[in-house]
Amino acid sequence: MKLGPADVDFLWRAIALAGRGEGHTRPNPPVGAVVVQNGRIVGEGWHRKAGGDHAEVAAIKNAVKKGHSTQGASIYVTLEPCSKPGRVGACTDAIKAAGIARVVYAAADPNPANRGKAKRVLAKAGIPCTRVARAACERAVWDDCGGLESLRQSARRLIEPFAKHVLTGLPFVTVKLAMSLDGKICDDFGDAKWISSAASRKIVGWERASVDAIMVGAETVRRDNPSLLSHNKRNDDLVRVVISRSGKLPKNAQIFTDGAVNETLVFSDAKQALVELGKRGLMHVYCEGGLTLARSLADEGLVDRWISVLSPIVIGSRPIKEARRFAPFSYGFSDPVAGDLESRYEAVQRSASRG
Repeated sequence: MKLGPADVDFLWRAIALAGRGEGHTRPNPPVGAVVVQNGRIVGEGWHRKAGGDHAEVAAIKNAVKKGHSTQGASIYVTLEPCSKPGRVGACTDAIKAAGIARVVYAAADPNPANRGKAKRVLAKAGIPCTRVARAACERAVWDDCGGLESLRQSARRLIEPFAKHVLTGLPFVTVKLAMSLDGKICDDFGDAKWISSAASRKIVGWERASVDAIMVGAETVRRDNPSLLSHNKRNDDLVRVVISRSGKLPKNAQIFTDGAVNETLVFSDAKQALVELGKRGLMHVYCEGGLTLARSLADEGLVDRWISVLSPIVIGSRPIKEARRFAPFSYGFSDPVAGDLESRYEAVQRSASRG
């Protein structure tokens, strides 16, 4: 049976559920699942924490708790179900025990040793297991705005940190820098508050809540004394990491004195830090403190994603508070192939005073 529009909706719901687990599931991936009976969702679940129920089991339990039968139902999952027991039982066993009749998943297991096993295991029990692909979709569904390709990309992005950790032992690294139009991340006095807007900082807060560790350089701690906690939604699973060659940091810094349960680790070398964090099972490290640290990670080929927040101000030699503001009026790729993005700004004209 080909995947149709309703299947797309169910998979998108599973992806939304999976996002709730980001930053909490290490060393497991965030996964979401929905159980569908007679064309409607009767159970939902996501993996909340390693050692807890996997998404498939959580969704099945949720359906049963609400009084729904799972016999003959379909289950939609963001990631290929696991087929061997780990800290908890294999999801394929739970699917068979629940009487599930059909499985649809969006992304394959990145581990070559496990990829494709769920389909083979479930096939022996007479349960079809379908991965989202062009051949599995109705033509109209695939062709509609790229069809399921955008859904597949979203599902793959959810497990990018897990995939890198499984294949290399290292965490996925995201670098985020806020800078002015003249390429500054702070003014000449060392002040970086605030180059980006409150709305941009709020987005960063949400991103912090979905990763395993925040990494900054020692100078960021000395100069800004940040807490490095999520601004909007507290993530007590977050680890704070500082790179300091000397190891000399203010003992009264927030990261040591704020009473948060979040662990704070100090390393002398960024690459060494990533190796150790990988051994601890951390999958996603978010670096947002210091141009020197960002460059060193890039030089080592350790950056997987780079986020640049470009604020329409020119700092020059002034304090940030006196920076000249510009207004954007056009932007777009000047070279889509190379990825060159051209943004144009014009000076904000102050109204002339009236006498």
